Amino acid sequence: MDIRKLFGANVRRIREESHWSQAEIAARMGLDRAYISIIERGGQNVTLHSIWEVAQALRVRPAELFVENAGEDEPKIEPRPDEPDGA
Repeated sequence: MDIRKLFGANVRRIREESHWSQAEIAARMGLDRAYISIIERGGQNVTLHSIWEVAQALRVRPAELFVENAGEDEPKIEPRPDEPDGA
């Protein structure tokens, strides 16, 4: 996945899990809501300073904004077709 899209997807996921609007996060950062929208779509190549500011606004460590497959359910392990369920 493109690093900008990964970053943006994690920003959106964390923001939505926290029940915050784009406008609320933008206000915490002193920016326009449209900038947050662009970040979430992966359309902005953000600076290190912006990464830090976004992480602070979302109350997470910056590294959490770059985790792949974050927020996805644990993979479900299906039994092999030749084994009975529960064996």
